[in-house]
Amino acid sequence: MELRVLKYFLAVAREENITRAAALLHLTQPTLSRQLMQLEEELGVKLFRRSQYRIILTQEGVLLRRRAQELVDLAEKTALEFACREKELMGEISVGAGETRSMTFLSQAIRTFRARHPKVTFRIFSANADDVKERLDLGLLDMGLLTEPVDVGRYAFCRMKERDLWGVLVRADAPLAAQERVGPEDLAQIPLIISGRESVQQELASWFREYWEKLEIAATFNLGLNVANMVRCGVGAALTFDLNLAFEDLRFLPLSPPMETGTVLVWKKDTVLTPVAEAFRQHIKNAEQTFLSQDNRH
Repeated sequence: MELRVLKYFLAVAREENITRAAALLHLTQPTLSRQLMQLEEELGVKLFRRSQYRIILTQEGVLLRRRAQELVDLAEKTALEFACREKELMGEISVGAGETRSMTFLSQAIRTFRARHPKVTFRIFSANADDVKERLDLGLLDMGLLTEPVDVGRYAFCRMKERDLWGVLVRADAPLAAQERVGPEDLAQIPLIISGRESVQQELASWFREYWEKLEIAATFNLGLNVANMVRCGVGAALTFDLNLAFEDLRFLPLSPPMETGTVLVWKKDTVLTPVAEAFRQHIKNAEQTFLSQDNRH
């Protein structure tokens, strides 16, 4: 039984006349009669007795009217509850995020979500993927925006479409600044500042190949905001992402051959999110597909 057909039945039962009910429902009389006949066939009973002036419910019709009204009322009440819940959605969503261009998508999603739910606030925890995962596992975060390589076996996730381009951040007066791109051999003789994550260092080692063992590592970092200051002060050149940040005294040079890193938005598997966090997850899932790839794992 379709809810729509039950509403047709209730209209006829209320009006006791198919012509008037059809007019109220904006249907033709033959269409409404056909729907009622199909309902009777589906239930295997007669629902109406037709007299000269009106339609009278049979005993089975009276029973269905009571049940149909309960079902329609429940459906409308449920829709109203969700509509009110949507209007009154409030609370805090905690998201851990590394430094990545995919933060642009997340920021846009937050803006559009808050346009609909202004009583919702977001708490952003900035950290690398390892630290974000730790706080996710402790239940301190609802979601995490993680840069790869990262083990997502314990998480449901959606992969972001935009990828981060690796390069080296150097002072504008450094000899390397005159180049358009840099290769492993260009970086083998200068102090470098690199990520402290072991998994990232393994990726870098694959890119540097035989030059990896010859590198002079001056410092490691977990986030890149302080790296620009270290480069500016002459600590070394920093291997980092192109975050589209402008520094008058610094220059970003892409690696050659190119090296890119993906990003995933994750949440814990088999864990019930808070209503506000679940609503945001659905909002992200329904966001413009230009930002998300199709391998949504949930």
